Amino acid sequence: MTGLLLINLGTPDEPTTGSVRRYLREFLSDPRVVDINPVGRFLLLNLIILPFRPAKSAEAYRKVWTDRGSPLLFHGRDLASAVGERLGPSWQVELAMRYGNPSIAAAFERFRQAGVDHIVVLPLFPQYASSSTGSALEAVFRRAAQYWNVPRLSVIEDFYADPGMLDAFAAVGRPVMETLDADHVLFSFHGLPERQVQKSDDSGRHCLIEAGCCDRMVAANRNCYRAQCFATARHLATRLSLDEDDYTICFQSRLGRVPWIKPYTDEVLDELAAAGKKRLAVFCPAFVADCLETLEEIGIRAKEQFVAAGGEDLALVPSLNSEPAWADAVAAMARRYAGAAAPTAELDGGTETAA
Repeated sequence: MTGLLLINLGTPDEPTTGSVRRYLREFLSDPRVVDINPVGRFLLLNLIILPFRPAKSAEAYRKVWTDRGSPLLFHGRDLASAVGERLGPSWQVELAMRYGNPSIAAAFERFRQAGVDHIVVLPLFPQYASSSTGSALEAVFRRAAQYWNVPRLSVIEDFYADPGMLDAFAAVGRPVMETLDADHVLFSFHGLPERQVQKSDDSGRHCLIEAGCCDRMVAANRNCYRAQCFATARHLATRLSLDEDDYTICFQSRLGRVPWIKPYTDEVLDELAAAGKKRLAVFCPAFVADCLETLEEIGIRAKEQFVAAGGEDLALVPSLNSEPAWADAVAAMARRYAGAAAPTAELDGGTETAA
């Protein structure tokens, strides 16, 4: 039997201060997430973040919590169920979170009990970052190594240019754009500290060196989160028939005082309002399931900011969640990686494989 392990970042068990504190402690203790020296990370976490941030974050979680619980969790479970139906009885599909529940360890144990000897691993992050994909894979490899009979693992690579994913996002977004009569589109991705992006450049001579470093995919930026985000946006813009002046790429969720990758979503919102844009449709293509960063940060706070700056309306394009086309795309990736090595993105001349 073949297993498919879907991994997302994680969510607190409840929208309470205590639960959020436990979640943040696990999340922010990861050296791939807060990539500073251990003493500095301990002091930052225990003296600055954990005493104050959990209460504020819990309040934000309560705004998006539903009768089914955390949106990230129930959308993930719905996706796992839909993909399982498509793959059939010879597959077992499990959802796990890198931090919190359901855990990667529990998923591996369920695979073991079911007799799964080949696990296809899909980190649910379209664009590669060490703090998301890298951390999830490290945890998977560590867990697999603890078994006497180490299972065979096949890892689905970054799918920022996967045609099925892109088609599904475009299909979800078109009706929102039409209903809103959007006069501009934002592609807002989760941000990262600049230093983490620069670490992905093994050559040390490309990432964030020139203004156009992310305009095409080349060997030097093949692992660059920002470059992959730009590639995703370009592919979506093509599918949505958007000219370059019709959309803006930006990055949200920055924290602290260190430089994060630019442009910043909150600054772009004010700039677009000042430029006379009135109705914004916002895609968040770094997230395949709606969560705090989409529903609260963009759907509530960004909308309030844009309207206060002079805009008329801002509409969040729902994420892929468990949309049938997205479930089809995940099942197709799983079959492809289970059977043979999958094709990688083309890097000659900057054209990614996304027919």
